[in-house]
Amino acid sequence: MDRDYLDSIEKATDYLKSKGISKPTVGLVLGSGLGELAEETNDQIAIPYTEIPGFPISTVEGHAGQLVYGELGGKMVLAMQGRFHFYEGYSLQAVTFPIRVMKALGVETLVVTNAAGGVNASFNPGDLMIITDHINFTGANPLIGKNDSTLGPRFTDMTEAYDKDYQKTLNTCANDLGVSIKEGVYFGLTGPTYETPAEIHMIRKLGGDAVGMSTVPEVIVANHAELRVAGISCITNYAAGMQSNLDHAEVVEVTTRVKESFKSLVKDFVSKV
Repeated sequence: MDRDYLDSIEKATDYLKSKGISKPTVGLVLGSGLGELAEETNDQIAIPYTEIPGFPISTVEGHAGQLVYGELGGKMVLAMQGRFHFYEGYSLQAVTFPIRVMKALGVETLVVTNAAGGVNASFNPGDLMIITDHINFTGANPLIGKNDSTLGPRFTDMTEAYDKDYQKTLNTCANDLGVSIKEGVYFGLTGPTYETPAEIHMIRKLGGDAVGMSTVPEVIVANHAELRVAGISCITNYAAGMQSNLDHAEVVEVTTRVKESFKSLVKDFVSKV
């Protein structure tokens, strides 16, 4: 990483501190249709991405495009209402820039959420899936380039990219709340096209249970920064070849339908970490 990137992290961090953001311990990345959870925070401070030095701008429908800081489940959280994607034309360093800023502000736990297509034939639209692992099939990695040891090690161990204890906690929370939960492997592609039926057949053969266009770069950087990660996918549709067609409107509609279960699960989880 060059000096400009490090300076950008520092400038964004200083700006957010000047706006009253102080020592959040949990970071939330809220995907398509899932951003409403941030509205549940108490004493919140909301800052549009356009005002934060160095932040990209989210261009995806269903993404509010702001950082929300407040109390949730007894913890101070910093929530991204909308994320950035490689397919929007941003570099992976830009896509993952907010994770660097979260770490600099004091975040220790990162909860990543996304809308994903169900590849596992036992999944149905509206299911929630605990991410147990991922497969990076983007052909890229946000850590490519010069490494700065102040941000993390040159070679990052991804053996437990998604914290196993957090997976157990999510299962406990789901059982306590009576929320049906699945577990599985998230398969990351670049998008913005949805997959072909042949690609979905390949993904299933390779061990993917759900497929999407986000999350993987953020989780790589979170592990590089030594954050503990929990991941939840909302299965919004059957993958290509399993239903007649795919469109983003369905993604937002399904996440809206299951948002209460999703919000309850994340809030309970945050209270327990």
